[in-house]
Amino acid sequence: MATPEARARGEISPEIIDWVERLHGVVNELVAPIAAAHGARLACRAGCHDCCTDGLSVFEIEAAVIERHHAELLATGVPREEGGCAFLDDRGECRVYEHRPYVCRTQGLPLRWLERDEDGEPAEVRDICPLNAEGPALEELGSDECWTVGPFEERLATRQAAVDGGEGRRVALRTLFTGARRHLPLLR
Repeated sequence: MATPEARARGEISPEIIDWVERLHGVVNELVAPIAAAHGARLACRAGCHDCCTDGLSVFEIEAAVIERHHAELLATGVPREEGGCAFLDDRGECRVYEHRPYVCRTQGLPLRWLERDEDGEPAEVRDICPLNAEGPALEELGSDECWTVGPFEERLATRQAAVDGGEGRRVALRTLFTGARRHLPLLR
């Protein structure tokens, strides 16, 4: 757990960054069979970047993972022009793919989550990238054939709250490039 002083300075400990990387590994393992089951319908490939839009933000603890592994890119690289994710290269491929945030690890898959209906009752909602819509109707899929939105986001939010005192601070991906924002200091 970060000290109040570290939280005030925005420092993210190596242990927290390690935890985020382990969480990403678990997500990768759980996503793999869902992606494999839908392989024929998924258009998600290198260069497909319709969902890689500007304005995406992540918790500071996920931003720290990118900073850990891509310090040179962030210091000397140039973000993609506005409109697309700052981390896309000229071919539309992700420059931080191996260390991409959680949200990027589940995009394109059939997604499911709970919302309240007009009567205030919980109702399941499903969605998929329009490029991946061909295939069985989402309503026909078993719950294990969809990625459930919520549990991993909650884990990230809880860990971020432990770091920043409950503020839930987020960072726009574009601002990770030096010159675009202050550097998130890492404890060494």
